[in-house]
Amino acid sequence: MTSDPRSRDADLTAKAKIRNAALDLYADQGEGRVSLRAVAAAAGVSVSLLQHHFKTKDGLRAAVEDLIVDYHRAAIAGVPNEGSAADIAAARDDAVRKMLTENPPVVDYMRRVLLDPSGPRTLLSKLTELSRQEVVKLRDRSLVSTRRSVAEQTTELMVRQLGHMFLQPMVDAMWDQLDGTDDGGIKPRLSVTMRREGGDEPPRPVVTGQ
Repeated sequence: MTSDPRSRDADLTAKAKIRNAALDLYADQGEGRVSLRAVAAAAGVSVSLLQHHFKTKDGLRAAVEDLIVDYHRAAIAGVPNEGSAADIAAARDDAVRKMLTENPPVVDYMRRVLLDPSGPRTLLSKLTELSRQEVVKLRDRSLVSTRRSVAEQTTELMVRQLGHMFLQPMVDAMWDQLDGTDDGGIKPRLSVTMRREGGDEPPRPVVTGQ
C-alpha cells in the first residue's frame, strides 16, 4: 500500500478516478445531492463505465468508505510498535490526526456521514472493526493491558482519534464570533480522551484545549 491510498493521478485506473471524484463531491455536497452523472463527469468517464465498476450508488459509496478506512489503516501501519503502550498510542493518534489534517475531503465526508443519525452506519461499522482489530493485535503482543475489555479499549481509541474532528468546528465558529471582543488570546485546539474517575465509574470523555 502506498502512503496515499488515492495514489498519484498518473497512476490511477478509471475505477480509482471515479471513487476519488465521488469522495470529493460527497465531502463537499453530501451524497444525497450528487448524482452518478455528476460523479462520472468529474472523473471524466461515462455513466455506463461508472455503473460497470460500481453497479449502484450504494456500491460507489462502499468504495468511498473503504478508501477512508484505508487512509486510517495506512496511518496506523506507518507507526512502529516500539516503546511503551502510551508511546505507541500517542504516536498512532498523532499519525491519524496528521492524516486527517492533510486530507480535508476525508474529514468533511466523515463529518457528514457520522453525524447524521438517519444516514447509513456502514462507515462507523468499518472504522470500529478496524480499531477493534488493532486493539486485539496490541493485546496479543502484550503491548496494552488485558485487564480492560476490548470494547472499552476500542471505544477509547476511537474517541481519542476522532473526537476532536467533530468538536473543533464548533470551537472555531465560537472563536470567530468572539475574537476581538476582549484582550485577545489563542484559539484552543482540542484533544479528546477517555478518563476513568475511579471505583466502578465508567470512563468518560474528557476534552482539553491546546
